[in-house]
Amino acid sequence: MINGWSRGLLVLAALSGAVTVSLGAFAAHGLKGHLSPYLLGVFETGVQYQAWHTLAIIACVILARILSSKAVLYAALFFAAGIVLFSGSLYGLALSGIKWFGPITPMGGVCFIIGWVALAVAAWRSA
Repeated sequence: MINGWSRGLLVLAALSGAVTVSLGAFAAHGLKGHLSPYLLGVFETGVQYQAWHTLAIIACVILARILSSKAVLYAALFFAAGIVLFSGSLYGLALSGIKWFGPITPMGGVCFIIGWVALAVAAWRSA
């Protein structure tokens, strides 16, 4: 993978990690008294998926140095899109109560799935 892409993805993952910790703390300390248990759970689900897929992006940056497949780059990009669509829509739903955010969430889930499949393709091609 191009070195610039690796650097950019690592910066993106590092910033996403910082946002994840911030949002997790915000949920634990700032939202508990303001959201229903259901909406707090929705928000926390967004944080969990963002955390796991932030780590997945970091793994892709590392794997890009081992596997010579553009599929690793695509995996990282789909993970990033999934974070924005899946976690972002859950944050929007929890904080605003606007149900319109709900239909966006599955699109983010599909991005996560495509990212994992792309990573599998990269691993398969390297064998």
